[in-house]
Amino acid sequence: MKISVNTEIAITYLSARKKQTMVAALGVMFGISMFIFMQSLMKGTNDYFEKMSFNTTPHIRLFSENKVADNHMLNSFLADPSIKILTNPKQLEQSQGLTNPYGIIEQIRKNPEVANVTPQVSANVIYTSGSVQITGSVSGVSIDEENKMFDVQGNMVIGNLHDLNRVNNGILIGKGIADKLSLHMGDNITVRSGTGSPMIMRVIGIYATTVKQIDDSRSYANIVQAQNLLGKDRSYVTDIKINVKNYNNAPKVARDIEVISGYKAEDWVQANEQLKAAFKIRAVILNSVIGVILLVAGFGIYNILNMTIYEKIKEIAILKATGFSGSAVTSIFLQQAIYIGLMGGIIGILLGFLITFGVAHIYIGAGNLKYLPMSFYIPHYIEALMFGLVTTVAAGYFPARKASRVDPVTIIRG
Repeated sequence: MKISVNTEIAITYLSARKKQTMVAALGVMFGISMFIFMQSLMKGTNDYFEKMSFNTTPHIRLFSENKVADNHMLNSFLADPSIKILTNPKQLEQSQGLTNPYGIIEQIRKNPEVANVTPQVSANVIYTSGSVQITGSVSGVSIDEENKMFDVQGNMVIGNLHDLNRVNNGILIGKGIADKLSLHMGDNITVRSGTGSPMIMRVIGIYATTVKQIDDSRSYANIVQAQNLLGKDRSYVTDIKINVKNYNNAPKVARDIEVISGYKAEDWVQANEQLKAAFKIRAVILNSVIGVILLVAGFGIYNILNMTIYEKIKEIAILKATGFSGSAVTSIFLQQAIYIGLMGGIIGILLGFLITFGVAHIYIGAGNLKYLPMSFYIPHYIEALMFGLVTTVAAGYFPARKASRVDPVTIIRG
């Protein structure tokens, strides 16, 4: 394939300064490889922590929110809203149970965005074994649905979670509870809530999420046993847990569910605001570092092209004197920048992949985290190449523009 004269001259200039060309390409390569590595690390760790939060937290939790007394009903009878009717308002007395929970569940299931829905009965309890007591909570669940949503089976240390459906007064406890109360499979434990009578329950399994707060306090029971523990009837439900097909749509789905149910629907973004803030801060820090690296690479390209112009100033003058236009000269030097960016970009992509692959096999062995979480997300590689090319073109534009303005008469006379 025949190449243009401009391209041929650009390649000749680059090959004549091999060392400088390689230094510039290495700068781009380093910037792009670090871009890929850091983006892979950031997305990998973010995905890991989101997955860990979804192991214990639903995408949406529907519950009865405590409300404080206000004036909104009384204001409609008063012409002057400045009259203060309530002072030091208190929380209203209300049941923690949902009204018609199974009817609400049927309505939620009709939403095409919803993947799983399960009711839950939550109870704050005191666990007693011998003379030792600790506080915690019992989640009364349908264990099959709970397992679909949170992979409880994957966290099992010992026992069969389906025994909750087969063993009367069975309880599945966290590893922290088992350690504190010296409990093993088949042991009995006394569980007492604030409203119902104490119950003697049998340990049918032990699980570990590696989230200390959960393992030290939470246990699972059959939803009927949790209702009995609280002295409630079979219609009593405190929470409805919902998973959606795309968890990024959870905030929108939550607002829709609030409208049809009349209860508070807390999505995972609201429940993990600090985690999302940490993600954003980390993204700003990493992108700032990557930007500085590529900026340094851009300055390297700028300096090299500037030096080329000074060294080739007479040749540029001759080119213009023989009929090359300013745009043709600009094209020659911009092509040099693009070729440097392409060389550095392709090598940087390969190096970035190799670094990411190597780091992904570093053994961590902390809790259930075996290896450092890394992401091999293809758009990151495309973004890295585009970012590198934009940087090199921007760095090459000003020297190229300078070369296009050379006055051949002045240079040849001088």
